[in-house]
Amino acid sequence: MNQPRPAQILDSLATAVLGFDERLQLEWMNPAAEELFAVGLRQGRDRAFETLFPERTDLVQRAREVLAQPRVVSEREIWLQRPGDGGRLVDVTFSPLPLEGDRLGLLVEATLSDRRSRIAQEGRRIEEQRALRRVVRGLAHEVKNPLGGLRGAAQLLAAHLPDPALAEYTEVMEHEVDRLLKLLESLQGPRRARQLAPLNIHQVLERVRRLVGAEAPEGVAILRDYDPSLPEITGDFDQLVQVFLNLAQNAVQAVAGQGGGRVVLRTRVERNYTIEGNRHPLALRVDVADNGPGIPEAEQSQIFYPLVTSRAEGRGLGLSIAQDLVTAHGGVIDLQSRPGETVFQVTLPLAPPAEGETNEHGAPGL
Repeated sequence: MNQPRPAQILDSLATAVLGFDERLQLEWMNPAAEELFAVGLRQGRDRAFETLFPERTDLVQRAREVLAQPRVVSEREIWLQRPGDGGRLVDVTFSPLPLEGDRLGLLVEATLSDRRSRIAQEGRRIEEQRALRRVVRGLAHEVKNPLGGLRGAAQLLAAHLPDPALAEYTEVMEHEVDRLLKLLESLQGPRRARQLAPLNIHQVLERVRRLVGAEAPEGVAILRDYDPSLPEITGDFDQLVQVFLNLAQNAVQAVAGQGGGRVVLRTRVERNYTIEGNRHPLALRVDVADNGPGIPEAEQSQIFYPLVTSRAEGRGLGLSIAQDLVTAHGGVIDLQSRPGETVFQVTLPLAPPAEGETNEHGAPGL
């Protein structure tokens, strides 16, 4: 069996690893570090340590202390400012790195502070939502049958009314039954089997941008921030359009009526990303971000449940349907929200689960 070279091991790590020389100039970084720091090795080589941790003179001092008195130093929950998408909370570890001769450099390891908790919370949330959807779908199925009978009874009643003017009331009954049936069908989730094919996610997002832009209020800007290097993924074009259309419409509604409302569609690559316990070497991330008032923290844990909405005119199904469709593609939706910035983050593996791994609704494990 051939042993992997150290460089291959570094490249496959989910942890960001960077090597600095004795002057704290960057010499190398692995792909996870390129993604985390949003800079490639070609552009980052010879960059000073402080440029990767701007405005953190305390970290620069710690790094110099490690070179002066070799030891391992760890810092938790460091805010890493990144161009283009705000920042990330990371844990960093500094270690002395022997170089040629008597030279001593610095080895930096960085991991997302919330990585482990995110994986655990994501698993619990998905299981809770699956259980709830099973209950809701079962209830919807049981209610649909008597509603069908009620509609038939209203039609029979209309046919035997002595006064045609009374037909108005049976029409109201039929209309309300039809409305409830449509609501129940939405609660049962997508019924159409997925039509999987290779696709460019930017074509999906451009379709969404045109649809949302056509109905967005005046003063709301629909912006895009695409990574042109993204590979194609395998998915259902129409279902993914529905996912991002639901998210983008919610974002537009969140900023409508405020000056300078902005919705951003952003794409990035995630390396060594874990979804439901499965690690994917490469995954695709799509952010739908807005600069609205944010979602109250008390509502964030329930936002993907059916019938949960903060809008009087809303039905609370858009995010639930989006969650179903993303799960069917083997992906996950995360939410980060604070006043002035809300980001729905959809992460998809390059290839979704095989049909044999999904249930009759096209979603795995539902």
